[in-house]
Amino acid sequence: MSVSLARVRRVLLMAAAILVFLVLAGATYQGAATALERRQFRHPGRLVATGTHQLHIDCVGEGLPTVVLEAPATGMSAAWGWVQPEVARTTRVCSYDRTGLGWSDAGDRPYQPSAVAGELHTLLQSAGEPGPYVVVGQGLGAAFAVLFAAQFGSDVAGLVLVDPPAPDPAAERNPMVRLVNASPWLARTGVLRATRMMSSSAAGLPDLSAGALGAFLNRPDHLTRAATELSRWDEAVGLAEGAAIDARITLVRVEAAGPGYAALLTDAGQARTVSDAISGVVGSVRTVH
Repeated sequence: MSVSLARVRRVLLMAAAILVFLVLAGATYQGAATALERRQFRHPGRLVATGTHQLHIDCVGEGLPTVVLEAPATGMSAAWGWVQPEVARTTRVCSYDRTGLGWSDAGDRPYQPSAVAGELHTLLQSAGEPGPYVVVGQGLGAAFAVLFAAQFGSDVAGLVLVDPPAPDPAAERNPMVRLVNASPWLARTGVLRATRMMSSSAAGLPDLSAGALGAFLNRPDHLTRAATELSRWDEAVGLAEGAAIDARITLVRVEAAGPGYAALLTDAGQARTVSDAISGVVGSVRTVH
C-alpha cells in the first residue's frame, strides 16, 4: 500500500511540475509575442488626452458631417477596416478605441456604460474634430451611439445602428460570453494565442486591420475591458432603450453581421452594405444643412 501511495505521489508531483512548466512556457511565449506585436502594430491615429487618460482616435478623409464609428463588443478602431476607408472617400470619418480597448489607456475609473458617450464627446472636442456628427455603432457600439445622440443631440445630425443589440437575461450562459470572461487568463498563459480561439474572428478584415485586431484579441488588458463591457451588456442596452432621440436626427438601422455578442464586419459585402447606408445618411444630412 505504501509503495502504491508513493507512486501516486510521484505521478502527481510530476504532473504538477509539467503543468507549471507549460504555464511558464506559455506566459513566456505570450510576453515575447506581445512585445513583437507592439512594434509591428503601432497605432495609426493619435493618442489624445481626455483629462484622466489618453484615448486613441484615427480620423481620415475630409468634409462634413464627420462620421464617428463606435465598435462592437471585443472590437476597436481596427474593426472598421473595410468601412472606414470607403466612407473616407466622401467625408471625414473617425474610429476610436473605448477606454481600456485597443491602443487607449485603461484609466483609473470603474467602467460605467453611461460614461462612454461623455468620454467620446470629450475626445472629439479635445481632438479638434467638429460636428455635426453622423454616429455609427455596431452591436454594443450601437447602444453607445444611441446614448451619445441622446446626450449630445445638438451635435448629432445622423445615427446609423448596425445590428443593434437586444437585452439577454441568459447572457451568462452564452458560450461566447463565457469565453470572453475566461479569455484574460487564457491569454496570460498563451492558450488563446496558440489556439487562435479569439483572434481568428478578425480573419477577413484587410490585412493590417486583421493583424492589429487579432493581436489585441490575444492581449489580457484588452480582453479584461471587453469582458467587463459584456458583463454589463443589459445595463447598456437598457439605457439605450430608454434614451430619447431628437426627431430631427436622421436614424437608419442596418442588418449586416448578425446579432452575435462579438459579431464583426469581416465580410467585405456586409461591410459595403454598412458603408452605403452611412453614405446615404451623409448625403441626406448635407441636403438638409
